[in-house]
Amino acid sequence: MTLARLTDVLTPAAASRAGLGAFNVFSIEHAEAFTAAAEAAGTPVVLQISQNAVRYHKALAPIGLATLTLAHSTAVPVVVHLDHAIETNLVTEAVGLGFGSVMFDGSTMPYEDNVAATAAVVRHCHDAGLDVEAELGEIGGKEGVHAAGARTKPDEARAFVEATGVDALGVAVGTSHAMTERSVALDLELISALHAAVPVPLVLHGSSGVPDEELVRAVDAGMTKINIATHLNRIFTESIRGTLGANQDMVDSRRYLGPARDALAAEAERLLRLLSRDLSEHR
Repeated sequence: MTLARLTDVLTPAAASRAGLGAFNVFSIEHAEAFTAAAEAAGTPVVLQISQNAVRYHKALAPIGLATLTLAHSTAVPVVVHLDHAIETNLVTEAVGLGFGSVMFDGSTMPYEDNVAATAAVVRHCHDAGLDVEAELGEIGGKEGVHAAGARTKPDEARAFVEATGVDALGVAVGTSHAMTERSVALDLELISALHAAVPVPLVLHGSSGVPDEELVRAVDAGMTKINIATHLNRIFTESIRGTLGANQDMVDSRRYLGPARDALAAEAERLLRLLSRDLSEHR
């Protein structure tokens, strides 16, 4: 299957009011699990490599090329996506490697600086055939986009999209990154208002803290791309912890990484099916 651009899969998902799962890749086992899950579910998937993951691997190319190789051999559309990039040189490298999209994160900048920097990234990526996601939260706020009280204003979100030309927009509606408990109640009225105001698909960051039923309601209200990392990492790590706890003498890493990869794939498949199913029964 040819690698997909983000809009190739995001636009039809938004039109049918379905969700698109976007999962963070930290190791080759993650990429293997998520591509297997997408094939099993028969749905597209976004494989995200964050700037923090690049820092962990000390370079983008090793984990990026491995993920691209797996995506090329997957029987469903796969987007390989640079996530939360704050350095434009990393964006340029992702373009050169053949990524399908990038998420440029200028959300901590003053609004005008965010607009200017994001618009420049959009021009560069569009010229190279990539799509761009950006993020907008509490403009000028000190707590950051994903502090508990941060909220994106619909009129400012619409103006930001028009000024930058981005293809998708991450918005602040009550989530927070790195949550280990799934207990968040989203601002569904704000999601509906943002969906009505913003002409591009909406992205929910920090979705690990959101329970299943709330994710379904978020998609029904207008969210499309659903980013999940910490929850899936918890599944992966709990499997490793359980395997090693029951096998104190185990030294072959394949014997605990393999079951963890399988557990990760199973949960990713479940989430992909949850997000992409027909939501008419919930309306």
